[in-house]
Amino acid sequence: MHRRFWAPDIDFDAIRTELGVVEDYGDDALAEARGAVDRHAGEREDRTDLPVVTIDPPTSMDLDQAVHIARDGDDFVIDYAIADVAALIEPEGALDAESRRRGTTVYFPDGSVPLHPRDLSEGAGSLLPEQIRPCVLWTIRVSAAGEPVQVRVRRATVRSVAKLTYAGVYADACAGRLHPSIAALPDFGELRARVALDRGAVDLNLPDQEVVRGDGGWSVQLAPRTPADGWNSQLSLLTGMCAGRIMADAGAGLLRTLPPGTPEAVGTLRATAAALGVPWPDGHSPGRFLAGLAADEPSTPALMNAATSLMRGADYLVLGRSADGVLIDAIRDEPVTDEDTRHAAIAGQYAHVTAPLRRLGDRFATEVCLSVTAGKPVPDWVDRALPSLPKALRSADSLNSAADRASVDLAESIVLEGLIGQRFSAVTIRAANGKRPAEVYIDTPAVIAPCDGEPEPGRRLDVELSAADPVRRQVRLRPVTNP
Repeated sequence: MHRRFWAPDIDFDAIRTELGVVEDYGDDALAEARGAVDRHAGEREDRTDLPVVTIDPPTSMDLDQAVHIARDGDDFVIDYAIADVAALIEPEGALDAESRRRGTTVYFPDGSVPLHPRDLSEGAGSLLPEQIRPCVLWTIRVSAAGEPVQVRVRRATVRSVAKLTYAGVYADACAGRLHPSIAALPDFGELRARVALDRGAVDLNLPDQEVVRGDGGWSVQLAPRTPADGWNSQLSLLTGMCAGRIMADAGAGLLRTLPPGTPEAVGTLRATAAALGVPWPDGHSPGRFLAGLAADEPSTPALMNAATSLMRGADYLVLGRSADGVLIDAIRDEPVTDEDTRHAAIAGQYAHVTAPLRRLGDRFATEVCLSVTAGKPVPDWVDRALPSLPKALRSADSLNSAADRASVDLAESIVLEGLIGQRFSAVTIRAANGKRPAEVYIDTPAVIAPCDGEPEPGRRLDVELSAADPVRRQVRLRPVTNP
């Protein structure tokens, strides 16, 4: 990237202040985190013999997941260790209350504000290498057809033997030197991705902007994504689907849901594809159609953007059963159908259970799975908490989205400040309508911004910068009429 698209300094403190995000947990919660002890120490299976590894961004210290994956004939056997946060937090104590108030780890380009104090999230609870740690261990056997055929969940102890990164894993895979603990990961990940498309799952590969700091300062780039990111995500998706099925069958717990895309949304996507001259093969679901798009075609970002209309209505569902055994929404006390319990983009029942250091709901959903599979009642403190979680989680999701958007907007405006009239090559990803302007995507720097006029979606065009205001965190572009 040319040096002119770097900003020497960007201060994100104003955004943290605006959003009320501070790293102050209160003395009582902080004391509990620093003095955390394993409440289930005597109940654990010792699996420190299992050479699990973590796969995370290079600077991450809040390591939720560690994995070992092996072949057994035509099957895969996945051992997925998840940080046992519930064992380190006193139910309904000061730290529990503080984590419920926060709901999530909030991420900014210059660092995160953790859900839990760092003594726990980057210390006693993190699956750091060469440290014996409490975990919830999921052992899942996946058949050659890509489906889970056996699931076991229990408390254990593990010791991670390596802290790996996505880029490193992919480089090792290309060089044929993958760590033995994940040598089967590429085959597993690709199998599960194929099975997902067969189920009707939808994955939107929209440009993912990232504000990064380098030797020259700050820049806005596309977040690096390798096939290893996808392989690793299939581990969490598999585990979340197993958890969702356990809870749906039991009629207890917390699901992540998404209604199916409406016929109108699918029709709009088909019409957009036709307008752009992109064929939609007969019999292809929206997910399979989108997966087949060429990444380097200018029409692809526009189609991915149009497909976001398929993803509206994501929510959380607290499950229960009525006196006569009917599955219900436990908050509204209303019956729910099988479709109500599903996540349409995943094409199945799904729950968040794999990131308890960073997401509030995972800790409680995991406790439900442990209890159900052990044939025990769900703990009272979990039952009491579940009805309050959807509201807290919706608020946390909104907060993280706001932090991300504000940070990117600020960085875009500062990086481009002083370059009014500069020309860029762009692709239109959204048409103008009566309520909002068109939106275009610039490759370098990686900027998504409103554009004057009525440029056609999916077309490449030249634009010039007409405004870059760091105070308002706004960038504006206009088409170049005389290139």
